[in-house]
Amino acid sequence: MTPHNEAELGDIAKTVLMPGDPLRAKYIAENFLENAKLVNSVRNMLTYTGTYKGKEFTIFPSGMGMPSMGIYCYELFKFYNVENIIRIGTCGAYTEELNLLDTILVDNSFTPGNFSLVLTGDDEHISASSTLINRIILETAKLHNIEIVQGNTLCSEVFDYYCEFDKFFSLIPRDLNIIAPEMEAYALFSTAQLFNKNASCLLSVVDSHYKEQSVTSEQREKSLNDMIVIALDSGLKL
Repeated sequence: MTPHNEAELGDIAKTVLMPGDPLRAKYIAENFLENAKLVNSVRNMLTYTGTYKGKEFTIFPSGMGMPSMGIYCYELFKFYNVENIIRIGTCGAYTEELNLLDTILVDNSFTPGNFSLVLTGDDEHISASSTLINRIILETAKLHNIEIVQGNTLCSEVFDYYCEFDKFFSLIPRDLNIIAPEMEAYALFSTAQLFNKNASCLLSVVDSHYKEQSVTSEQREKSLNDMIVIALDSGLKL
């Protein structure tokens, strides 16, 4: 056990899905896993382990932001022998081509922050996802006829409506072709690389700086469920 996780060794599966919201973790466990068992509730970070199509998975919430993600994925990799983590979350859109509820598979995550400098002593700002998991996710999505948009994302420490957007966006290197912002993937990818583990990130677009769109609650649920199924079916191959 750790100060943040009361699960015992063996309670956590080798492959973990990480939504941000603890209630989303509960939703996934109740609707997609068989024999789901609550294995952690410290700080209400509701964590469940069960089986999907015969394989064991854990659903562990990350909370919001790189510090929270960094703590949980570090402990999962180091103390619980987790091999693979797939983050499933939401994001905005930084290109006009993206529509609400598009599903993004992250290739590289860029941060202007100093997460890696503190974690490893290296002043790095770009971190890549697992090519293995990404290849499997693309193959799985194709089998389900679910369209995936691949691209690079921004991992910010500040939610972007807090600041002057144009000034904020000007700080992002243009050659990276950033298509969307979120707040956790960089910490996950960097920590996975530290331990020579696998990590990937699937995102559903829920807002855009370029389009006024609206979606129904049913559309949001279907988009979320599609992302969950892609992640779980991909995890079967890991």
